[in-house]
Amino acid sequence: MKDDPTPAACDPQFLRSVLGQILDRLHDQPSRTWSIIITFYGDALLPRGGSVWLGTLLSFFRGLDIAEGVVRTAVSRLAADGWLQRTKVGRNSFYRLDDKGHDTFAEAAERIYGWHAPEWDGQFRLVLPSQGNDREVVRASLEAAGYGSPGPAMYVGLPSWPLPVPVQTELTLSVGGGSDEMKELVVRSWPIEDLAELYRNFIATFEPLRAALAAGARPSEIDAITARIILIHEFRRIVLRDPSLPDAVLPDDWPGRAARQLSGDLYRLLAVPSERWLDQALNEDGPLPRAAIDIGHRFRKN
Repeated sequence: MKDDPTPAACDPQFLRSVLGQILDRLHDQPSRTWSIIITFYGDALLPRGGSVWLGTLLSFFRGLDIAEGVVRTAVSRLAADGWLQRTKVGRNSFYRLDDKGHDTFAEAAERIYGWHAPEWDGQFRLVLPSQGNDREVVRASLEAAGYGSPGPAMYVGLPSWPLPVPVQTELTLSVGGGSDEMKELVVRSWPIEDLAELYRNFIATFEPLRAALAAGARPSEIDAITARIILIHEFRRIVLRDPSLPDAVLPDDWPGRAARQLSGDLYRLLAVPSERWLDQALNEDGPLPRAAIDIGHRFRKN
């Protein structure tokens, strides 16, 4: 008879080991402290007013084993670049997302937490820029809008996607075809396999944590907020590279679906203890206000 893995999964030491493996993977990557700060603000603080004491930030990053000096430097640079706004009250510093940071995360939020496939009529829009345009400007603007490129000087996207200003007067065509032809067009136009590999790595990294929590492991409040923010940080990095194409043109075993399901399951399991940690955080007026939205309903299907 095989051993039952459930008791080990419930063991707090096992849970801590799983979280430690996630943090080890984070530390193996190039430093992205500034990006984690933006994730922390966007995910955890915007629903609670958006401002927090610097000491709270430093406390959070101690759980990630990131040095205080690194955090202070990242915060200062974000403030200098217009992402954060600083307020002094006595000797204490408080930071909130400035308009630039607020707008950037608000725009990304639907991509991160939303759960709906785009409407599709079976057609793609083909953009054929003229030779007279600045190719680099055209390419950058179309890629930023999500368009892929199946070949030189041609770009493809969904008809519902807005056309960037540099190409609004350019020639566009509607293209369609059978299921196999549309899937082939997608593979030629976007780095689908690269995205799939990122999603598979994400699942391999976070699936053990879901298994442990689902088996009954109870994270501490600091472990819960740590896992929640790193989960969103890692998922955000992938999903913002994903053009969010219709299911009909994606592979049947597309791992993006499983990655989103995993993210939603984990987020709900971490929501209550992570919010308890935030209840103890401070802004200029004292403890942070309660979240203005139901955190547990993020990732719900529309």
